[in-house]
Amino acid sequence: MKRLLLLLVIFTTMAVQAQRRTATTPPLVYNVENTMAKAAKPAMPPADQLPIIRELPDALQGVTTFADWAARRHAIGEMIQHYGIGEKPAVSSDAILAHMDGDTLVVYVTVDGRTLKLQSEIKYPDTGQPPYALMIGTSGISLPRQLFQGRPIATMVFHEDQVNDYSQWRPHHERGEYPFDRLYPNLKDNGAYSEWAWGLSRLIDGLQKLGPAVTRIDMASIGVTGCSYAGKMALYCGAFDERIALTIAQEPGGGGAAAWRVSHTLTEVESLDRTDYHWFLESMRDNFRGDSVYRLPYDQHQLCAMVCPRALLLLGNPDYKWLADEAMLPSAQAAQQVWQRFGIEDRMSYGIVGGHPHCMLPESQYPLVQSFIDKFLLHR
Repeated sequence: MKRLLLLLVIFTTMAVQAQRRTATTPPLVYNVENTMAKAAKPAMPPADQLPIIRELPDALQGVTTFADWAARRHAIGEMIQHYGIGEKPAVSSDAILAHMDGDTLVVYVTVDGRTLKLQSEIKYPDTGQPPYALMIGTSGISLPRQLFQGRPIATMVFHEDQVNDYSQWRPHHERGEYPFDRLYPNLKDNGAYSEWAWGLSRLIDGLQKLGPAVTRIDMASIGVTGCSYAGKMALYCGAFDERIALTIAQEPGGGGAAAWRVSHTLTEVESLDRTDYHWFLESMRDNFRGDSVYRLPYDQHQLCAMVCPRALLLLGNPDYKWLADEAMLPSAQAAQQVWQRFGIEDRMSYGIVGGHPHCMLPESQYPLVQSFIDKFLLHR
C-alpha cells in the first residue's frame, strides 16, 4: 500500500511538473506580424561611435525571463533594419484587400493612394481535410516533393519579383524603380531582403484577412523555406513575421545564417565585403567593411535567434565554400542557446552535410527535415 501511495505521489508530482512546463512553454506561433509593433525604437548611434565587439554579440543580453526576450528581440530587429537591410514598414489591415481567384490568392496593398498587387497560386493537397498547413517557398521550394506527398500540406510560391525584381541572372530594375519603391519612395535605399520580407508578410495578411473558411489554410501552421539567396530570404521572412511557425533556410550562405565576424576571417567565402549589395543597405558596406565589421552591433546568429520561440531549421552544404558554412556553424550554435534558455531546444536545429549538389537535399537529411515539418506544421 505504501509503495502504491509512493508511486501515486511520484506520478502526481510528474503530472504537476508537466502541467507547469506546459503552462510556461512559449507559444509556437503568434497571430500578429510583430508583437512589439507599438514599442519605442531604441537609439541607434552612428556607426563610427559603436564599440568594437570581436566575439559574437550576446543575443541574450539583459534577458533573464522569456518576458524579457520580446524587448531584446525587438532591439535586435531594429538594429538589423537600421544598419543592415533597411526598414520593413508596417501595414494597416485597412490597406489590404484580398480575394481568391480560383486557387490563386490575390492581394492588393494600398499606401498613400498607390497600389501594389501580389498573387500566388495555392496548391492544395489531395489528402486530409481543411484547413491545411501551408509551406511558402521563397522564389520556389527546393525541398524534395517526397517530404510533402501524402501529407495535408498546401504549398505556395512567393514571387518576389512582384515586390523587387532584382536578380543576379536576369535583367532587373535598380533601387528606386522597384514596385516596392513606388509605394515607399522614402525607402528606396532599402536592401531587397527587407522589401521581400515585407512582400511575403502581405501575402500572409491576405490569408489572414480572408480566413480559413475562404482560403482553406490554417493560420497557425504556416512555414517558409528557400535555398541559396532564397534561403536568406526565407530566414529574413521568418525572423520578421511572427505568424510563421516554421522557417527552413536551406544553404543560405553569407548574409543568411553565417556570422559576418567569422566569415571575415575566412577566404573565398561570401563575407560582408564580398556579398551582393542589392540585398542590403549600401551603407552597411560603407560602415562595416574590413575590420570595421567588429563595430557591427549584431551578427547573423541574432537574425536566426529572432525566429525564437518559433521553429527554425538551418541546412548547410560544406562542399560549396562560398556558402561560408564554417561561419554558419558557430552562428547556429550561438543562436541555439536562445531556444535552450527557454527550454524549447527541440524547436531549433541545424545540419551541415556535404556530398550533394547545391540546393539538392541529400537523403540523409530527409528524416531531420521531415521531423520538423511533421512536428511544427502538422503538430504530430
